[in-house]
Order: sequence, then C-alpha cells, then structure tokens
Amino acid sequence: MYYFCPDNCRKMDFPQDFTEHMRRRQEDYPLLEAALRAEAPVSIRLNPAKTSSPLPHERVMWCSTGYYLPERPAFTFDPLFHAGTYYVQEAASMFLEQAVGQYVTSPAVCLDLCAAPGGKSTHLLSLLPRGSLLVSNDVIRSRAAVLAENVLKWGSPDVAVTNSDPSELGRLAHGFDVLVADLPCSGEGMFRKDPASRSEWSPANVALCAARQRRILHDVWPALKPGGICIYSTCTFNCEENEDNIRYLAGHLPAEVVPVSVDEGWHITCSADGRYPSYRFFPHRTKGEGFFLAVLRKPDGPYRPFSVKKGNRLPALRHTPPAGEWLSEAGAYRFTAEGSQVRAIPEIHAERMWSLTGGLRVVTAGIPAGEWKGKDFLPAPALALSTAFRRDAFPTVELARKDAIRYLQREALTLPPDTPKGYVTVTFQNTPLGFVKHIGLRANNLYPHEWRIRTKQQHNG
Repeated sequence: MYYFCPDNCRKMDFPQDFTEHMRRRQEDYPLLEAALRAEAPVSIRLNPAKTSSPLPHERVMWCSTGYYLPERPAFTFDPLFHAGTYYVQEAASMFLEQAVGQYVTSPAVCLDLCAAPGGKSTHLLSLLPRGSLLVSNDVIRSRAAVLAENVLKWGSPDVAVTNSDPSELGRLAHGFDVLVADLPCSGEGMFRKDPASRSEWSPANVALCAARQRRILHDVWPALKPGGICIYSTCTFNCEENEDNIRYLAGHLPAEVVPVSVDEGWHITCSADGRYPSYRFFPHRTKGEGFFLAVLRKPDGPYRPFSVKKGNRLPALRHTPPAGEWLSEAGAYRFTAEGSQVRAIPEIHAERMWSLTGGLRVVTAGIPAGEWKGKDFLPAPALALSTAFRRDAFPTVELARKDAIRYLQREALTLPPDTPKGYVTVTFQNTPLGFVKHIGLRANNLYPHEWRIRTKQQHNG
C-alpha cells in the first residue's frame, strides 16, 4: 500500500510529546516539521533482471536503480508495475544497497526477517551476489501473502517465502550469513505518508516497540552464523528504537557495530559515536522519509557447518513434468510436488532450502511451475513472471494497455483470430503478464484471482 499526504493531513498536529522530544533533540526542528507537512517525494526502484533502460528522471544517489518521479502516477493501472519491472519504494530505504554492497561480496544465505510487503526482499534479490539464497519471512499470515505476491512478480527463483515467528527461525542455528531486520517500529518517519500513524503514536508505544525489537533480535540471533552481519533498520526518529537499541544489542548479543561508507553529498546524518556508527535520514536533509540503519557483525567463532541430514533430502519427481520444457535451463532445477502443485527449486539451493524451511510455514519457494488437473498440466501464473521462463515456450499475444488492464482485472479477453488454441502468454510492452487459455471464440483468463485489480475504473494516464 502506498500513501501520499493530502492537504488536510499537512494541517494535522503532531503528538505533543513527539514535538517536545524532537525540539530538544533537533536544533533545526522547525525545518523537520515543515518537511513533514510537505508533499512526500515519489520514488521507484527498477528490476535489473527485467529492464535495463535508465529513466529520464532524478536518480536516488545511494541506489543504482532508484529514481524519483516528478509526480505520482496511478500505479494500480500500470501493467509494468504488476509485471514486476519496478517496485514503488521509499528512497531512504534503498540505502540498504550500500550496506549489502560493502559487506556481502560472495554468495550468501540471507534472511529478511520482517519482510512484508517486500521492498527490501525484492531489493536483496537484485543485490545479493549470484548464487545467493534468500529466505523472506513475515510473521503475519496476511502480510506474508502480499510478500509472496511481490516476490513472485519480481521473478527470481532464488527465494523462499515463509510465515514464521522469529523464535522458530532462531532454531536454525548458524543457518544464515546475512540477517536483514527492518523491525516493526513506532513509525515516526512515516508521519508524512501515513497520517494514521500520528494518532497511534505515544511514548508508551515507543517503549513497547523498542522492547519488542530487542526481543526479536534476541530470538533470531542464534540463526546468524559467527562472522555474519545483521542489517538493523527502522523508519523512526527516536533514540530508544535506534541508537539506544544498537548500544544495548552490541553489549548483550554481543555484536560489533561496523561502519558503512557514505558520500557527504548524500546529506545522511551519521552518528558522531565512532564506537557505534549509525545512519539517519531526515526528510529536511535528504529527499525521502525518516529512516535509520546500522550494521552489526556477530563475533567470529566456531559454528555448525551446514549439512543435510540422512533421509532428509528434498524429494524430487521421478519424471520431469511438462514444465521442464518451459524453463530456459530445466536441468538447473529440481522438480518437487505438494499435492497437485509442482515447483521448480534451483538445484544449487535445493538441499539447503529444504533444510532451512523444513520446520517453517512455507508460503512459496523457487518457481511455482504448474498444476495437474486430471491429465492436463496447467502452467502456474507466476511462471510467466519468472526470470527463468522460456519466452518461446508458448505462443505470445501482445496486449494494448486497455486490454492489459482488463486482463489484470481478470476479465475475459478476445484474442486475434489467428491465435493458436491452447495456453498463450500475454505481454505488455514485450513483458509477460501471465497466461490465458485460448479456446477459439474467447480466452479463459488465468490471472490469479487474489492478484486482480479490484476496481473497474480505468485510467488512461
């Protein structure tokens, strides 16, 4: 969900305790308040696996694929948004790229702990070195479903989405090289974009969030390998959830807080405490919302190397399903089934993914390849959005914008009369959107019901 600040929200008062705290802490508080009442900038991040063309817009300086848009379009009615060619993300959050780029230089197993709706997970899938594996998790079931949708649209096969508690993940001792913890917070940094967060704020809620953040990190810390890094972030301004927590965690986990190189021209506020370096984004200094980030490194020491227990290997289908012909490198995947559903798991990750997710609630993993319906094997809708999809596996029909929107609304389509019968890939601007089954006079729309555009209003912009 994406927000903007309407005129009436700019006139709303901020919580008095928040204002008093920030006035004491920020000499330039009037500038911060003015920024929080101004219109929020709009930013997106491109998917380099699906588009390589730069945009004619202002770049986000700390993100190689980030751009500011001059105005907010109707993203709901842009087929390329649904195709996963870009993600709408707050610019300050894209600073994750700097931490990952400086500390993750070889293939890694990464856990995105509180990942919904998917901004950092999709970014990680573009940032992590080739050969890496991402486990993307959210503890709330409904949010995990949204996370899975966004991750599948991004298209990378090197990911599993889970719906588990941090304490369950913490039992995966030494399972991860990298832990990304964008933790639930009081949301002060989103006061401009989400007016409701103002009414929900209180000093008691700040204290509750800070304690919850410490508990979450304590619960999951055993899953981080010795020598591994944890990227800690919030979208809030107060010290209790940020610097105070970093100081506490450094002493109690324990952990070393390590620096991130920052260009002075980015106007990021860096901590003056050399022992606990951290990085803050204030909307009156940087073009974006409030954000805080620090990197903690777990001390080196002995660890339990990954191994697959005997009799606990990922089961593979005895015969390659028809989906084997629909992937660009079928031999690079292991096909497995759960009921009638068939998935393609990258062979290089198969055993590790199986071992790491064996005790977790898995929402999706690898590539949903297809489903058996009697003797027929139907291609999974997400297959068309995967970067591993072989584009010539099915006939293709390019859709005009109005027909692409109708497809995304899950309405029936009429295809050109020379279209072959059977499964057809529909595209917009040569980018796959999904499948239809052409039966002659009409085409059955196979777009997932839960992904459809629910409003019938069309937008011509």
